[in-house]
Amino acid sequence: MSTRWTWQERTGGPLYLHRVLDDELDEKSAEFAAISIEGPKGVGKTETAQRRAHTDYRLDGPTGQVVAANPQVVLTGEPPILIDEWQRVPATWDVIRRAVDDGAPPGSYLLAGSASEHGAHTGAGRILTLRMRPLTLSERGIDAPTVSLRRLLGGERGVIEGQTDVGLEDYAHEIVSSGFPATRGLSEAAHEDFFDSYLQRIVERDFEEMGRLIRRPATLLRWMNAYAAATASTASLETIRDAATGGEGQKPAKTTTQPYREILQRLFIVDELPAWAPTRNRISRLAMAPKHHLADPALATSLLGVGAGALLSAEPVGPPSLREGPLLGALFESLVMLSVRVYAQAARGRVSHLRTRNGDHEVDLIAERRDGRILAIEAKLAAVPGDRDVRHLHWLAQQIGSDLLDAVVITTGPYAYRRPDQIAVVPAALLGP
Repeated sequence: MSTRWTWQERTGGPLYLHRVLDDELDEKSAEFAAISIEGPKGVGKTETAQRRAHTDYRLDGPTGQVVAANPQVVLTGEPPILIDEWQRVPATWDVIRRAVDDGAPPGSYLLAGSASEHGAHTGAGRILTLRMRPLTLSERGIDAPTVSLRRLLGGERGVIEGQTDVGLEDYAHEIVSSGFPATRGLSEAAHEDFFDSYLQRIVERDFEEMGRLIRRPATLLRWMNAYAAATASTASLETIRDAATGGEGQKPAKTTTQPYREILQRLFIVDELPAWAPTRNRISRLAMAPKHHLADPALATSLLGVGAGALLSAEPVGPPSLREGPLLGALFESLVMLSVRVYAQAARGRVSHLRTRNGDHEVDLIAERRDGRILAIEAKLAAVPGDRDVRHLHWLAQQIGSDLLDAVVITTGPYAYRRPDQIAVVPAALLGP
């Protein structure tokens, strides 16, 4: 199934975009009896899992009532067996866990869920969990990547080369058009309808299903709007709460907004990037606040009501106190982060960010191997990065020496190459798994 750089294939049904996760599933299904795919609604979990399953239990419909009455039902049928939206009947998790304990062979079960159930995940070591995020730039097929993050993370400091016609306007379009598969190719009006409906469902249904009735939807939406404006920043939650006044003069109470963030995280809508906590070196004065990101930068543009034109013209959007620089730069960083997180997961790496306590040094993305060695990545709107754009990468190299596998600047330019200082310059469209 792993067809390198084959983005689109006809299967007799709707157009399917090959996912990086497909290759992960090929690998992991050969060794694990049960795999849980988790992520926000609409990222393609069900479609990807159904292509592998021979038996399918969808618990968000009438089948859910049957399974709720007798969770053991999900063990019947030809494997692989898919239990979709398993969190609607949490008992199914333990049913599958016990089946694994009883010796189920590799590739027997797939679970898919769009909400995390704290306390239900007691199957550590039995059920492997994989995160699915919206489409990366490489999965969207806007160009064929020439630079592999897996190889960079593997320490292959080879030649960096490639050329693309994808430019700044194209990236602005990709930010707005989103990585939710159902939105690809929609008209502008239909695209707006999709996100209006998506956000409305979160407010009116998903929160209630997670046990939190929203009595004032406008307050939640104002908080989400402020959070979107803080994309790629480390603004404090208090600052975000201050920005969510909506002109009414009284900010929402902390007891109101704290559950917002927690539930949006459980729904995988808020996808914060943790601060880097190095394990192999002693960099002092590191800040530990996460960077704020939504699951897809298009959720931010929808909440803020901006299109590609407004991003490119750098029109003021949202409270300026929530971030530094133009919104387009923050959302481009978020788009790059989305792709890097997916590629790093496939390469058995994890991703974080670096910022010193006083903010004098920061690196947008730190991709870390299991042995603690890292790949440092900056995301810049510039087509050709200058010395100022790479100064933090040089500082980091001085701090950690050989623990820095490589340093990369992701740009909106046309060429991939190495600068004379050996820092790799890679257009976002040319970076792949």
